[in-house]
Amino acid sequence: MTAFITIRFLDIIDILLVTFLLYQLYRLLKGTVAFNIIVGLFSLYLFWLVVKLLNMELIGTIMGQFIGVGVLALIVVFHPEIRKFLVYIGTNYNLNKVLALDKLLGTHKKRTINQEQIDILVDACLSMSKSHTGALIVITRTNELLDQITTGEKMNAKISSSLLRTIFFKNTPLHDGAVIIRGNKIAAAGCILPLTQKDVDKALGLRHRAAIGITENTDAVCIIVSEERGSISFAKDGEIVRRLSKEKLINFLEENITTPLM
Repeated sequence: MTAFITIRFLDIIDILLVTFLLYQLYRLLKGTVAFNIIVGLFSLYLFWLVVKLLNMELIGTIMGQFIGVGVLALIVVFHPEIRKFLVYIGTNYNLNKVLALDKLLGTHKKRTINQEQIDILVDACLSMSKSHTGALIVITRTNELLDQITTGEKMNAKISSSLLRTIFFKNTPLHDGAVIIRGNKIAAAGCILPLTQKDVDKALGLRHRAAIGITENTDAVCIIVSEERGSISFAKDGEIVRRLSKEKLINFLEENITTPLM
C-alpha cells in the first residue's frame, strides 16, 4: 500500500517561516530594479529545468555552470538588499531588546526630546513652508546614524527654530543637506543621505527620496519641507505622508519621538 504523506507540526512551522521570509523579501524589493532581476533569474532557472528535462546536454552544461555559482553571484548582486533586509529584521523586531544587548553594552538610552522641542520643530517647519524654504530634518530613534552624521558638519547645538531656518536658508552652504537631530540636540547639518531605489512619484524631489531612503534602512523619522510647493511631509519606515497640516505634523511627532525607549 502507498503511504500517505505525513505532515508534522514542525513542517507547518517551516512552511509559515518560509512564507513570512518571502513576503518580507517581496516588501523590500517591490518597486525596485532588484525585483526585476529576481524575476529574470527565476525565469532562467525554470528554463534550465526544461533543458535538463529535454536532455539538451550542451546548453544544459553551460547553464549548469552558471547555476552552480548562482549563490555567490546573488550575494554580489544583491548585497545592498541583503544588508537592508538584515537591518529591517534587527530594527523592526527589536532583537537588541529581546537579547538585552542595549543594557549589556551600556547603550540603553531614552529619547529626551520633549513637547517644547516638538513645538520648536513645528514652528520652524511652518515658517519654512510659508517662505518655500526646502528642508530635510532627520530625527533618530534607536539608530544613532553615526555614518550619516560624519558626512556633514557636526554641531551638537540646542534645537532652535531660528537656527534651523538659518541652516536651510538658500544662501547658506549647508542648506542642501539634511539636519540630523539626536536626542535633544542638532547633531549635524549638511548631511548626505542614501536615496531610495524604489519607484516613487516623479513629483518627489531629492529631499523626499532621501527621506524615504534613510527611513527604509533605519528606524529614523524625517520631516520634509518642499521648496517648490511649500508643503510639509513626514517619512517613516520607507513610506511618506504628504501635505501635512500643523495638527497632523504635531501628532506624527508626538507618536513617534516622545515615547521613552523601554
